[in-house]
Amino acid sequence: MKKSVVSKEYQKLQKDIIQLQEQWKTSLDPDCVRPKIDKAAMEAGVPVTALAAIDFDISLFLQWIEDIGGLLSKYQPEIESSMQTIKSLMDEETAKRWIDEAFAFNYIYFASFAEENELDGWIPQFVAETVLRPYLQLTAAKVQDEIHHGVHGAGCPVCGEPVRLAQLEGEGKKVLHCPRCSAHWNDRRVACSHCGNNDHETVKILTIEGESAAQIQICEECKGYTKVIDTRQYIVKPTPAMLDLNTIHLDFVAQEHGYKSAGETKQTN
Repeated sequence: MKKSVVSKEYQKLQKDIIQLQEQWKTSLDPDCVRPKIDKAAMEAGVPVTALAAIDFDISLFLQWIEDIGGLLSKYQPEIESSMQTIKSLMDEETAKRWIDEAFAFNYIYFASFAEENELDGWIPQFVAETVLRPYLQLTAAKVQDEIHHGVHGAGCPVCGEPVRLAQLEGEGKKVLHCPRCSAHWNDRRVACSHCGNNDHETVKILTIEGESAAQIQICEECKGYTKVIDTRQYIVKPTPAMLDLNTIHLDFVAQEHGYKSAGETKQTN
């Protein structure tokens, strides 16, 4: 198994996207995001962004869609016409719909949008997700001091993204990191980050030959997996988004062994 299955060109594209998102984020009015910390809701697994008041600047949102369209077309000239189509279709109402559906992980909506407008299936949701993230990251930055633990099975406590990435930090503490909003929170070292199972016999480790800093924690109860990276061994610690991208080969390994990034909900009678 190769250490990376992602081409250098794709990695460069992702770095450029992350840089673009950082630029976008600095242009946001910090007061446009007003999170509400509801401890009871958080304990029930409701992500912070679901209760946050966020003032989306639609004109800025539309400009960002043009920006990301230009960047994607630079790397993939063949999709330039698709990006022009999106630009022609995008108005305030459509932008608001994209924001709502991206928040809700509504894959079906974006797939239908792509089909109706003869676009490659991945483009609408990828674009919507990319331009939404600065708002999610701003929200996470505002509430990070209040985020210590998550609810197993509920995903990221800030944005609801399914858990898939952990880092070993300090004395070996397992800290979950969200590649989507950059929030982080603690988890038990020997526990499934999806279902909370802490049975040493059913929470196991898959090791990767030649990679001392990377392993995959798997759970035989829910069939979920989490990539666990010992970033203490890194000279330069990458962002969660880049670390997630650079370790995508671990996702392939886990999925080839029958495990899933979201785990399975056990049926009870």
